[in-house]
Amino acid sequence: MLTLALTLGAALAQEHGHQDPGHTHDAEEEHRFADVEKWSAVFDDPARDAWQKPAELVATLHIAAGATVADIGAGTGYFEPYLAKAVGPTGHVVAIDVEPTLVDHLAKRATAEGLTQVEARLGKPEDPGLKPAEADVVLLVDTYHHVSDRVAWFGRLKGATRPGGRLVIVDFDPASSDEHGPPRDHRIPADQVLKELDQAGWTLVDRPTLLTAQYVLVLTPKP
Repeated sequence: MLTLALTLGAALAQEHGHQDPGHTHDAEEEHRFADVEKWSAVFDDPARDAWQKPAELVATLHIAAGATVADIGAGTGYFEPYLAKAVGPTGHVVAIDVEPTLVDHLAKRATAEGLTQVEARLGKPEDPGLKPAEADVVLLVDTYHHVSDRVAWFGRLKGATRPGGRLVIVDFDPASSDEHGPPRDHRIPADQVLKELDQAGWTLVDRPTLLTAQYVLVLTPKP
């Protein structure tokens, strides 16, 4: 099982045919991204917008102004401008990644773009990285399949959501014929995701269908 140390950024780099010169296929290998400008050109490629539909996806979630949103596996901060706009000037976006170089980049990018709502935070593979009852919405984009011991991990995540809080999983559908995304044997079917999250104490409340290559699952903690 790949760990969360293989970040969203690393996954997208592999999916688009880009390899870190020092990369191996050992899932436990520590992935470094010293040349952030190079990786940002890959991860934030404008062509991604056409299939990821970040503005539409965030709009579909109906995030309230003033809310706190946690983006786990934030990479280079692709979703942060959209999330910051959604929560407004009184909201908070916690951008979490396990790669220190990317977290540093997230912080600098937020400052450069005037995203005062965004906090860059270093996470750990075994820990969601959030405080108790901190988040109204927790978002994982193309990250679910990199989490180890998922039932336990997402069980711990329940404690990080406020009453009425939501978990949003966006990941690649094995049944999709879309050219984007990882090899099919690296994809996890939505039904398996829902089964695992049910065991972790989450229940499905919505399943938007705006993306062709990915499924979107919105869940809340069970009582």
